Amino acid sequence: MTVPPVTRCLSATDFDAPSEDRWFEDYVPGLVFEYGSVTVSEPEIVEFAHRYDPQTMHADPSLAAAGPFGGVIASGWQTIAIAMRMYVDHYVTHVASLASPGVDEVRWTVPVRPGDVLSIRTTITEARRSRSKPDRGLVRTLLEAINQDGTPVMSLTAMNLIALRDPS
Repeated sequence: MTVPPVTRCLSATDFDAPSEDRWFEDYVPGLVFEYGSVTVSEPEIVEFAHRYDPQTMHADPSLAAAGPFGGVIASGWQTIAIAMRMYVDHYVTHVASLASPGVDEVRWTVPVRPGDVLSIRTTITEARRSRSKPDRGLVRTLLEAINQDGTPVMSLTAMNLIALRDPS
């Protein structure tokens, strides 16, 4: 599988702190950022499908052409993986990320097709300090993958445990 190209901030603004110096306090509910973009190719879709999701609609362009989508489409798991790369490259702190207890409400709303150009939009929906571990907080983020037409193709709510800059 090829490594995606370097992506960039697409928002008018980004975090005040770079990901190398970003802490819980920098994740403020209501902030929205956009990052991208990555072009999805048919060979990448087929390669991913053969390895991880070998359903005909993803893995066999000839059979997919006669299927319900009229051609090959990316696995939803591949869409999440592409979005995750941009999420980690730009949004997640590189110094204070402790772990993720999981994600909620994964939705694949529109098929991703060869040639689609994906970006992500992150919306911080909640940031609260931990009651049991005062050195960290929980940040919930609505993560959306968006195609070149501005249409959301995938969404999920991510949860990240992030260390506080100043736990006092």
